[in-house]
Amino acid sequence: MELRHLRYFVAVAEERHFGRAAERLHMAQPPLSQQIQQLEAELGVTLLRRTTRKVELTEAGTVYLDRARAVLSAVDDAGAEAVRVAEGRQGRLVVGCVGSATYSLLPAFARVLRDELPAVDFVFRGEMLAPDQLESLLARRIDLALLRPPVEHPDVRVRTLRRDGFIVALPDGHRLAGRRRLKIEDLRDEDLIVHAAQGRSVMHGIVADLCRAAGFAPRIRHEVAETSTLVTFVASGLGVAVVPQPVAELGVPGTTYRPLAGRDGIDLMAAVRADDDSPVLARALGLLERFAD
Repeated sequence: MELRHLRYFVAVAEERHFGRAAERLHMAQPPLSQQIQQLEAELGVTLLRRTTRKVELTEAGTVYLDRARAVLSAVDDAGAEAVRVAEGRQGRLVVGCVGSATYSLLPAFARVLRDELPAVDFVFRGEMLAPDQLESLLARRIDLALLRPPVEHPDVRVRTLRRDGFIVALPDGHRLAGRRRLKIEDLRDEDLIVHAAQGRSVMHGIVADLCRAAGFAPRIRHEVAETSTLVTFVASGLGVAVVPQPVAELGVPGTTYRPLAGRDGIDLMAAVRADDDSPVLARALGLLERFAD
């Protein structure tokens, strides 16, 4: 038995006429009759009662029609699903995101993916440090990493999405909040809140390097694991912080942000496994690059 036998039978059963069914199938009537006879012979049951003017279903034929339709529908659905997967319009993708972009890029990216690829199951993991993302990427726990450099591994491909400037997060009413722009030297006597060094934070090293280049050792008073906690500590008056500009999108009350002068900023990059040829990933990257700037 082949799928064509089911299609032939369904056509005859629905048309209740061999001639009309043959026209529907774009074939001659005699071969169609022969194929139905072969199907009945293989099953060992009569599916259709034939008269000179019409065709009627037997009780067995009625049951078989329901099952045949279900089989053909499943086959058609499987083909359509395969096409959607091949085109990157269906599947699953796990996205990791560094804390400073979790509150700016990630929400917009999620909305675009929902609108453009509604049949794709996306999982988002925010507040991930760059080294943790790289490790998860190589371990295949995530498929796309949105992170800060450096990203150096032979099994990973990266592309720069944009460059974010640095800003200083201050408690409302802080003595420096009245200035339009700050220099790193202005933070010489300030208590600093940074991401934890043991968490291998990229920003921890950058802040330390900025201070040392300005001729002073950073006065680090609090180390935190997450960007949201860092900004909350600033709003509570526990210190100040140097962060990428998108952190301001977090919108924690009690916090003022000022640009940091004379510093170039830091890239936001997309990283994927070099051997990952997933159509869903390719389509998602295309959407990401459209609005990342």
